[in-house]
Amino acid sequence: MFRRLALPGALLAAVAVLGAAPGTTAAPTAPAAGSVCFWTGAGQHGTSWCYTPPGYTDVPESLHDKAASFRSDANTAVYAIDWARDTCYYRLIRAHDLADNWPWGARLDGVSDTTMGCEVG
Repeated sequence: MFRRLALPGALLAAVAVLGAAPGTTAAPTAPAAGSVCFWTGAGQHGTSWCYTPPGYTDVPESLHDKAASFRSDANTAVYAIDWARDTCYYRLIRAHDLADNWPWGARLDGVSDTTMGCEVG
C-alpha cells in the first residue's frame, strides 16, 4: 500500500517543479566562471547563451542581432563582433562588465577574444 501512494506523490512533486505558473519568468542565472552570457531580454532575462574564450564563435540565431543584455564573468576582455558588408565592427566588453539594456546587441553576430581585425563600432 505504501508504494502505491509513493509514486503518485513523487509524480505530483515532479509536476510541481516542472510546471511554473503562467506568466512567471525564471530568475536570471549568473554566467559560469570565465564566460560572458547574452540574453534576448533586458535585465538578463529571456533566452540566453554564453561564450567562453578563447576563439571566435557565431552567436545562435536566437540572439543574432537580438541581444538586449549581457553579463561578463570573464577575467579578460572579449569583443562583440558585427559582420557588415565588406568590413566588420567590434565592441569591447570589459572583464566583469554588464549591461541590462544594451543597444549594441542589435548588431551582435559573434563573439571573440580578439578584435578580428575589425573597426571600432
